[in-house]
Amino acid sequence: MTADVQGKMDVNPSLAIEKIDSWIDGAIRLAPNMVIALIVFALFFAIGIAAKKIVASRLTRRNRVNLGEILGGFLKSAFIIIGLLVSVTIVAPTLSIGDLVAGLGVSAGAIGFAFKDILQNWLAGLLILLRQPFEVGDQIEVGDYEGTVMYIETRATIIKTYDGQKAVIPNSDIYTGAVLVKTAYDKRRSQYDIGIGYGDDIEEACEIIKRVLHEIEGIKHDPEPEALPWDLAPSWVTVRARWWTDSSRSALVNTQAQAIMKIKYALDDAGIDMPYDTKVHLFHDQTDERDGIPGAQREGWPAKNDASVKSRFQVEKEIVSDE
Repeated sequence: MTADVQGKMDVNPSLAIEKIDSWIDGAIRLAPNMVIALIVFALFFAIGIAAKKIVASRLTRRNRVNLGEILGGFLKSAFIIIGLLVSVTIVAPTLSIGDLVAGLGVSAGAIGFAFKDILQNWLAGLLILLRQPFEVGDQIEVGDYEGTVMYIETRATIIKTYDGQKAVIPNSDIYTGAVLVKTAYDKRRSQYDIGIGYGDDIEEACEIIKRVLHEIEGIKHDPEPEALPWDLAPSWVTVRARWWTDSSRSALVNTQAQAIMKIKYALDDAGIDMPYDTKVHLFHDQTDERDGIPGAQREGWPAKNDASVKSRFQVEKEIVSDE
């Protein structure tokens, strides 16, 4: 072995050979450990796959497919990580599992901070699947989106809107916000307001509306449909029709369309008016001669049987005639 001369490039193949030889000797010494480590890792990997299949199959029998996939995948990943840690300690006995876990804890904290939103959505998705505020197939309303739940993933919930669009909503938004589950119960109530004329018989109109609702297919008779006088609007008397149907969106839309059409025809046949919005405009020359006098001014026509009060038109006519 020659000495290294400073400031001069020299090549010493023997040093490289010696280094490679030391690596080979180390690999030969660690070969049994590596074989055992591979066997241990393969064993943990197989256990993880088996655990995932068992959890998924059992939850699938309970109609919890999505929950089975998430929990099964979590168990599989946990067994793989444990197997990897054990295998590393077998290959390098100087490393302890405690040191590896401590190192992974620091790394996990950094990764968790970087992927905070992803982890938050994953945890929210797991809680949604565990608590089941709604299920796949339910019709829900979340914020500006309403439709049928198609799938609950680890990151988001997939909703198919009624107009055929796909809405991907983060699970954290769903879990921390308000969700209206439209199909949570078997029945839902619908309502529609009908305006009739002030000169029409309210009781007759209510009876006609209830009779029509009874005849529409899809409207339930328990509870009974209702027609209630609801408001004295400026141009009509409001009658509110209320009825119960299946909770699905299609049942609501179809029955409401039939109810509106048949109620309109039935009220027309009975001669009951459904007036337009009517407005009365009072111009200034329709007021009387007291216009502008505080405490005496009267808007609109003069009071009945008060011939002493003249309208502004009469006052202006008298002034013209005097001239």
